[in-house]
Amino acid sequence: MLVWGKNVFNEIDLKKIRKVYLDKSSLKDYQDFLENNSIRYDIVEKRVLDDMAKKNHQGIVVDIYEYEYKNLDECLNDDFVVILDHLEDPHNFGAIIRTCECAGIKHIVIPKDRSVRVNETVIKVSSGAISYVDIIMVSNLTNAMNKLKDNGFFIYGADMDGTSYLDADFSGKKVLVIGNEGKGISQIVSQGCDEIISIPMEGNINSLNASVSAGILIYGMKRNDGK
Repeated sequence: MLVWGKNVFNEIDLKKIRKVYLDKSSLKDYQDFLENNSIRYDIVEKRVLDDMAKKNHQGIVVDIYEYEYKNLDECLNDDFVVILDHLEDPHNFGAIIRTCECAGIKHIVIPKDRSVRVNETVIKVSSGAISYVDIIMVSNLTNAMNKLKDNGFFIYGADMDGTSYLDADFSGKKVLVIGNEGKGISQIVSQGCDEIISIPMEGNINSLNASVSAGILIYGMKRNDGK
């Protein structure tokens, strides 16, 4: 997998790097670090980096190993977990990862099928947060939710028809479920939630981007968690 940009390189786990590609103008900034850490690198023309990245690479492209998803058991001792119900937009995914990292959330759960995965766009948008938030992939969200419930979690689903999150009590171990950008939370996942919460709307559009909704709810839930 190819990722690029200075921020991504500065935050990435060095063990995940296969090789680094630099243009001549960037070599002076990275050569000592790469050689001191025994990281392989090639100096290439800028047009080669342009072809590899197809976006603003800031003179550095990194070839990394494919992302290794974690197991659900790893989040059972957390106090706050986020589930993404078939999210499709990698920009939303990356932004939610970034918000979770800033809020101290360590794990995000996604389904194996019909869902965005960790790719170069997600890594770029997360601005390094992907190195601090573990992504768990499961075959069945309902089964994963049941296991979380068995381990003391209360599950809140985000939907425009729910109770205002301002009136909810978020004490204890909790899960926030964010739905698909267009369809929202699927019916079977909604049925598995303990409570449906919403964000009060006063405008004419009455809808928010999935990553914006996640940010509002994550910090709202942490603010009113009884601690």
